[in-house]
Amino acid sequence: MWLLPGAVALAVLLCPLPARACSAPEPSAAQGAWTRPCPAGGLEGPCSGLPRKRRAAPSFLDPLGGRAGRSPDLGALLPRKRRAAASLRGITLHLSDSENLLGNFAGGVKQGSTVQGLTTLSIDVRAGKAFGLPGGAVHASVLDIHGQPLTGPYLDNLQAANGNEGRDGARLWELWYDQDFDHGRDDVKIGQQSIDNEFIVSSDSGLFVNTMAGWPLLPSFDMYGGGPAYPLSSLGARLRARMTHGVTVLAGAFDDNPGGGRFAQNAQVLDPNGTNFNLNTGTLYIGELQYATAVAGLPGSYKLGAWYDTGLFPDEYLAADGLSQADPRSGGVPLLHHGDASVYGVVDQTVWRSPVRAARALNVFGRIMGAPDDRNLIDVAFNGGLTVNDPLPGRPDDQFGIDLGIGHVSGRAAELDRASGLPAQGVETLVELTYLAQVARWLALQPDLQYIVHPGGGLLDPADPRHLIRNELVAGVRAVVTF
Repeated sequence: MWLLPGAVALAVLLCPLPARACSAPEPSAAQGAWTRPCPAGGLEGPCSGLPRKRRAAPSFLDPLGGRAGRSPDLGALLPRKRRAAASLRGITLHLSDSENLLGNFAGGVKQGSTVQGLTTLSIDVRAGKAFGLPGGAVHASVLDIHGQPLTGPYLDNLQAANGNEGRDGARLWELWYDQDFDHGRDDVKIGQQSIDNEFIVSSDSGLFVNTMAGWPLLPSFDMYGGGPAYPLSSLGARLRARMTHGVTVLAGAFDDNPGGGRFAQNAQVLDPNGTNFNLNTGTLYIGELQYATAVAGLPGSYKLGAWYDTGLFPDEYLAADGLSQADPRSGGVPLLHHGDASVYGVVDQTVWRSPVRAARALNVFGRIMGAPDDRNLIDVAFNGGLTVNDPLPGRPDDQFGIDLGIGHVSGRAAELDRASGLPAQGVETLVELTYLAQVARWLALQPDLQYIVHPGGGLLDPADPRHLIRNELVAGVRAVVTF
């Protein structure tokens, strides 16, 4: 927490001036010879390119997804004269805190509960007012992650239970400059960016507490360190171009390895403060075609995308000498592949709206991704479900949702399990039910229930290696406060 007061003080001083360890435990010898990177947990970013009547997704900078009315403005805490100066200079401060109390009540590695929270402080500067650069925007954000994760010590599953999970401590998250062109039709962003704020985003999936409803399961395990996504970020450039009415192209190039280490190393440990600014590894290219439309008068968004990473990726089964990594004659050093790729699709569609209550609506969503099985632990992943806005009488700002998450462990990884004399990993399935209650403009409470079937796709229980980890029941509540 030491970094947050300092950042606030810095922002206050500037006003009158003129112009992202969540790592799961390393697999034991009984669980298999493969290793996996620490997935980057996190929530998704704001909705992009959707019709104006569709509710925004929760995000780190607006955890209530627009349900708090106006954006939280920490500037309101400043003295009146200084607050006026900040407004005139185009400076806005945002502060939010999300605390998650979750427990595992059945199965898993062990039963118990933890509390883990996230405090986010950001500053946004309209460059036109502050520096005389019309159409420009400067953004900086810092995170303070605190508490104990549930997933690694208690669950050891693939789909992390809490989107706030990460390595304890304060860290820089994003630091970028954005410039729009053609009267705001197009824009370019350069700097340190967390790509889960704009790419592979489902507005409706953002409601849920489980990490993989935000940044998906597949890139969390198949990219270096889980990719440049919460709580990590990478230097890069992003272009957004609005081609025609409802059609937007989003494309970017970023350093692929936020930590700068080997594939299986924990990027959050390698870059504990978010200030490595690594540019010495491969390049991650990602592109997305977005189409916002209305079906029978109901808003919807459809996205197709792909990413390609130029880095080196270890084979899930073969060693560099051509033998199985489990073969005693092998050196055990994985065969390295040049490059990795994935394709994906995202759908968010409102399918019903009440004729008498404008806020009441039923929405469906889905995301599916695929990647080669020879160099990836996860080769297919899906999450989808439904959300209901205004679910109960007198609760127009509440939301209810059901999410189904499915992750498939690649056949090549399962082949190594069998060669090692272990049960072959397969499919992990998650079902999540959640209800977000808007208690006040500044406070939201979210009871949450998750059930995980075949945790880890079938890992041995470290406490009882004769059996697989049993199905898990996770329950708890998230509280989000904005200042």
